[in-house]
Amino acid sequence: MKTLSELLSGIEEITVIGDRNCMVEGISFDSRKIHANYLFAAISGNTVDGHNYIDTAIANGANAILCQILPEKPSDSITWIKAKNTSISLGILASNFYGNPSSAMKVVGITGTNGKTTTATLLYRLFKELGYKVGLLSTVCNYIDNKQIIATHTTPDPLTIQELMAEMVADGCSYCFMEVSSHAIDQDRISGINFDGGVFSNLTHDHLDYHKTFAEYRDAKKKFFDQLSSKAFAITNIDDKNGLFMLQNTSARKLTYSSKMLADFKVKVMESHFDGTLINIDGTDLWTHFVGNFNASNLLAVYSTAISLEADRDDVLRIISMLKPVDGRFETFISHTGIYAVVDYAHTPDAIKNVLSAINEVRKGNETLFTVVGAGGDRDKTKRPEMAFEAAVASNKVILTSDNPRSEDPEVIISEMLKGVPTNKAANVLAITNRKEAIRTACMMAKPGDIILIAGKGHEDYQEIKGIKHHFDDREVIREIFNITNQN
Repeated sequence: MKTLSELLSGIEEITVIGDRNCMVEGISFDSRKIHANYLFAAISGNTVDGHNYIDTAIANGANAILCQILPEKPSDSITWIKAKNTSISLGILASNFYGNPSSAMKVVGITGTNGKTTTATLLYRLFKELGYKVGLLSTVCNYIDNKQIIATHTTPDPLTIQELMAEMVADGCSYCFMEVSSHAIDQDRISGINFDGGVFSNLTHDHLDYHKTFAEYRDAKKKFFDQLSSKAFAITNIDDKNGLFMLQNTSARKLTYSSKMLADFKVKVMESHFDGTLINIDGTDLWTHFVGNFNASNLLAVYSTAISLEADRDDVLRIISMLKPVDGRFETFISHTGIYAVVDYAHTPDAIKNVLSAINEVRKGNETLFTVVGAGGDRDKTKRPEMAFEAAVASNKVILTSDNPRSEDPEVIISEMLKGVPTNKAANVLAITNRKEAIRTACMMAKPGDIILIAGKGHEDYQEIKGIKHHFDDREVIREIFNITNQN
């Protein structure tokens, strides 16, 4: 419990009507979760406007209301806080309510289209190996040191973030690594967080259902770096054409990493194999359990961040050589007959291209490469034909199938993907709507030594159809078909 005056510390451009010293026992932006002496934050979202629920919040016991538009006749028994931006204000309120936990840890945010989960998770594992208690906020799972908490969003809402960070501090965590999505940046969900560093991985075609244009998507990512303080560091991948753009207006210390050009941190792929890659980081060779140039870049991002956090270089390199891939990210399975299967979360055109490139780098040349892939419903439709194009040009055989169709007809999604298949590749492409049957068909067609990429869902253990989540896990399906019980 804190006074409202304490919670308002650091919030600019507000008008307070009523008792600044009223006691606040909790905060929520959901009027149904309001109890006596709670503060209700009226947030204007994409589909719901919290201002419409102010009366409900008051009826449930709210004694303070954060809003952008005051009612015509505001109640005298309520303290009203009118803010220019309630989303930004909510993040700061939440941080103050939970004791500003991000100031008690080193917090690093990782943003980009691809590589966020791998980079954030490997940093979590690396710093655990270095002997620290560490927190993780990621797409796959959130961690408070060893305690797992199911993740529902890549980046949670500001109240959840601050509550989780407060638990991390209470548990003795010294570091927190978090994925920062473009949605979260645009919606100011990371307001109130004191970041010690930010990392940019890459920017490719995704989320245009939300951002509408690529420029808006790019600018949302850049906003994260624009908000970093002069005490923080900003690390960017200059192999991406938008890498340096991210640093244009940041006050943070600027650092670069690359596999292709001069940079502060450098990686080179020396040898590629199906079970790992020999890389050279800043002059030191090391064997890793990761496959592909894109993973070499991810590992360099991990190394760059650890060094920027003043970790010992030799320890960092030693631990990187021990790290294993993240669940559902280039996760490999081998049948008893010698067929390889790779399960990967790749669900953008560039991610499909990267993972197939990684597979082709280690192929001997005469194996058949099958790709099983679909596209999600109710999401960016423009990437569907591009995903199919990348799969068709880099694979011998492609089976287009259902992903998470959500409210859409999966066959319509597949038909939109088919539009991207080049005419000269059409004979090599099948469409099988049932995802399990699509995977099974690829396995039946494959011969010993062949490779099957199952792309799009990775770590997910469900398939969402018509608003209902059904249990479905690509990894379970491939284990069942391959009749294996102990791999991975």
